[in-house]
Order: sequence, then structure tokens, then C-alpha cells
Amino acid sequence: FYRPETANKLIIDDYDYVVDAIDTIASKIDLVVTCKTKGIPVISSMGAGNKMDPTAFRVGDIYETSVDPIAKIMRSKLRKLGIQSLKVVFSTEIPTKPKYASDGPDCINGEGSKKPKNPPGSIAFVPSVAGLIMAAEVVRDLIDWPGN
Repeated sequence: FYRPETANKLIIDDYDYVVDAIDTIASKIDLVVTCKTKGIPVISSMGAGNKMDPTAFRVGDIYETSVDPIAKIMRSKLRKLGIQSLKVVFSTEIPTKPKYASDGPDCINGEGSKKPKNPPGSIAFVPSVAGLIMAAEVVRDLIDWPGN
């Protein structure tokens, strides 16, 4: 897994493009800042958890997002770090609240979490669509597709 403490093991200097599909915010931020600093194009996937509508995904700048909890945190942190833009795939769907708690022994709290949380659940057809949209955007950017 990519984490800030293991970032030096991944040499991205020769990458043409980076796709961020990481689930932890600290790692997402570190990867985005590294790419922006090195001038490497990056696209980042925002949250797909607790969502059921794969048609609600959009491509845009992180500062255009509104209802995505991950994007909200990312916007705040990136703004503080001076990052002025980031291409993202995000959903306009408001995440649903889980019906059942998932606070069992297999539940892992997020980085820096001070209280137990229910991790967002996902269903296979939602995050996979986000991945396909990101792949299409990368190809379009790399071939300078009109409109990108």
C-alpha cells in the first residue's frame, strides 16, 4: 500500500500519469502533493462508499465538489498546502447512512481516528465505474483528446 512512510519505495519520477484510488486521506494527500510537486499529472477518486448510483459520477476539479465527505476533507487540506487544482472523479449522490453498525473486531478506524467509526460500505458496480471513468480520463489526457 502507498503510505507517506513508504512513499520513498515508489519511484514515480518516470510515470506519465498517476491514478489515486487510495482509501486513506493522509496517503491520498501525500501522493497528490508528491505528483503536483514533480509535475506528474494525477487524477484522484473521491468516495464511492455508501453510494448506489454509478451514473452520478462526474469528472471535475476538487474545488467543484459539494456532497462528498472525502472531497470536503481533501479540499481543506489541499488548500492549506497551496494545491490550487486537482482533477477528480466524484459523485453527486449524497451518501446513504448504513442501516446496521459495523463496529465488530474486524472494523479498522481511519488514520488519526479518535473514536470508532463505521467504514463506508461499497457495492461492486459503484467503485468499478469510478475506476473506468478515471481510466478513460487518463487515456484522453495522454492522447490530447479534444475537450479534455
